[in-house]
Amino acid sequence: MPFARASGVLLHPTSLPSRFGIGDLGAAAYAFIDFLHQSQQQLWQVLPLGPTGYGNSPYMCYSAMAGNPLLISPELLAASGLLTAADWQDLPSFSSTSVDFASVGPSKFALLRKACDAFRHQASIDDQHAFRQFCQTKRDWLEDYALFMALKTAHNGASWQTWELEIVQRQPTALEQWRRQLGPEIFLHQYLQFEFFRQWSALKAYANQQGIQIIGDIPIYVAHDSADVWAHPQNFCLDEQGEPAWMAGVPPDYFSDTGQLWGNPVYNWEYLQQSHFQWWIQRFRSMLEYVDIIRIDHFRGFEAFWAIPQGEETAIQGEWVEAPGTELFEVLKQELGTLPILAEDLGIITPEVEALRDRFEFPGMKILQFAFGSGPGNPYLPFNYQRNCVVYTGTHDNDTTVGWFSQLSPYEQTSLQRYLGSISSDGVQWDLIRLALSSIANQAIIPLQDLLGLGTEARMNFPGKAEGNWGWRYQPDALTQALREQLQDLTERFGRAPQPNSQSE
Repeated sequence: MPFARASGVLLHPTSLPSRFGIGDLGAAAYAFIDFLHQSQQQLWQVLPLGPTGYGNSPYMCYSAMAGNPLLISPELLAASGLLTAADWQDLPSFSSTSVDFASVGPSKFALLRKACDAFRHQASIDDQHAFRQFCQTKRDWLEDYALFMALKTAHNGASWQTWELEIVQRQPTALEQWRRQLGPEIFLHQYLQFEFFRQWSALKAYANQQGIQIIGDIPIYVAHDSADVWAHPQNFCLDEQGEPAWMAGVPPDYFSDTGQLWGNPVYNWEYLQQSHFQWWIQRFRSMLEYVDIIRIDHFRGFEAFWAIPQGEETAIQGEWVEAPGTELFEVLKQELGTLPILAEDLGIITPEVEALRDRFEFPGMKILQFAFGSGPGNPYLPFNYQRNCVVYTGTHDNDTTVGWFSQLSPYEQTSLQRYLGSISSDGVQWDLIRLALSSIANQAIIPLQDLLGLGTEARMNFPGKAEGNWGWRYQPDALTQALREQLQDLTERFGRAPQPNSQSE
């Protein structure tokens, strides 16, 4: 669906300032929303919000439905009487510029377990009722997720396909025995989801009141070591041992001579069709409960996906397999209505992928950092845009604009300078921000790193690099009045400020 002209900022909540070593849903998140509102932004784009596994990637989560407990604010828990400031007096000294996931995880979970114990023993009647109601409402995924996470703890974090055969195969008697044995741990994970969604829902409500819509991100694939694959193996192409028979990835391209081997199991689309796409309906319905707009990562996989046989160490030997994307989105439209979707249509895009995107009027993505390596026919140059698209200076997978420009070839630097006329004294990042905001694209999204003029040290992700990503955080004093005014001026000048009566009441 086409969207009204607007702009916003890309920032994952882990990048917010916080004394706990990782951004959370507390005061800094509300201050960031205030910054967006005051600078006339209408969109806040986040990465997937699920509980992350190995590598801490938000695109490889233990659940497609659950929220990340590390985003829960201990200070909000203290405001509810479940913790006190004394509980975090002995915290380690965390970096203010990056997340050390190895130390943050144990430290944060110690506080969350303490809050859970307090909730179990002293929650009010109203909170107990709200918790039971939450568990009932989310039952379709929460019961499997909480048991899955409890089982992972009991098995020292081992992947589910290595557990005892009877629970790998989900034999009812074995599952019931483990539920009784792991009752307190199951309760913990149910409670953490309750708190995550309580805090997130309050934050989203505040954003909407300030005229800010939240763009969430839905990865097309789920992690193999996840509650989704363990609980619903029939939805995926697995072998008899539960390993991926066919793995997801992309073929060799500009980024890699060997392609990208992601390792996720690809979908058993034949079974999903037979089940009337119930799992996908549940996934989108769940997503729409806590975001306003959904960005679909790797949208092209709904038209055809790159399937790599088990045992391959690179993505070279894969093959394209058609997917029933048209049928899926027709069913979703029938069940959920017209969906507010943005399509990540980067990479190897065919006319068939474009036809699928355009059939449902999903805006595609334009990346300015891709615009200056060829001639005037480059689709990422602003004069080649159609209105129904969203333009970015760069994404979480790109270098920051300052870092990108410093590493451009002389040809590309000259091409950019000729296009701009000259590089402004404000820095190349503001030139690209101006290009994005002044373009005809209905929506423009700027990573906060570009607004702050940061270099490669602030990059969020290096595709293909398994570790060391996702850690960047901004300083508490970064959102200055001067920055707000500069962004507000450009936003108003190029017609992206909220129009009268367009904001939420």
